[in-house]
Amino acid sequence: MSVAAQMVDIKKEYVLKSETVRALRGVSFTVPEGDYVAIMGPSGSGKSTLLNLLGCLDRPTFGSFYLGTDDVSKMNDDQLSHIRASRIGFVFQSYNLIQQLTVVENIEVPLYYQGRVNAASRKRCRELAQLVGLGQRLDHRPTQLSGGQQQRVAIARSLVNDPYFILADEATGNLDSVTTEEILALFERLNDEGRTIIMVTHEDEVAAHAKRVIRLRDGLLQSDIQNETRIHAKPKPRPPEPEMAH
Repeated sequence: MSVAAQMVDIKKEYVLKSETVRALRGVSFTVPEGDYVAIMGPSGSGKSTLLNLLGCLDRPTFGSFYLGTDDVSKMNDDQLSHIRASRIGFVFQSYNLIQQLTVVENIEVPLYYQGRVNAASRKRCRELAQLVGLGQRLDHRPTQLSGGQQQRVAIARSLVNDPYFILADEATGNLDSVTTEEILALFERLNDEGRTIIMVTHEDEVAAHAKRVIRLRDGLLQSDIQNETRIHAKPKPRPPEPEMAH
């Protein structure tokens, strides 16, 4: 099976006020293509540091981090920037949409940075909007969308470059329980279609939907287990949401 991401003996150290802080102390794990992983850990566990490394926002002090077959831990800043823009799909707790742009235009944003906006890319962005259930709202702006709909736009945007994996950081943190279930159902459907998902969360109820749960503590990998009691999302049917006022 092909590998989406692999951490090999990752250590990350910081120097704060002449004191060395060992945020990660030899973490190793592999994420095969098509996996759905939840990463958990209390404050101070190294979870945020690991998130930054997975997102190519930082480099390890020691060890190797592979995306596919490429060791990104050896890349320079420009190379890391290219990887972030083209090979990782980010979904954050805040949706980070541009208020002046429509749904389709927000999905297109990563393509602007690569000079790849054309008729074919616009068609793909419309298809992604359809995929996440926003086919009837292509020309709506964020102020006309609910929180759940805005997060769907962010998920579609994360897919536009066909990334190695979707990196979701507390992606349901701003949503109510009903909308959370809808977003988790969307992640599950994307995973069923072969998308790799790495989800960072502090909520056991959210992690329960993943195929696998990795727990960190004190900079070490405490456990890495297959989720034998995985919960499948069951969103409740509800009437179409009214458009939000400008």
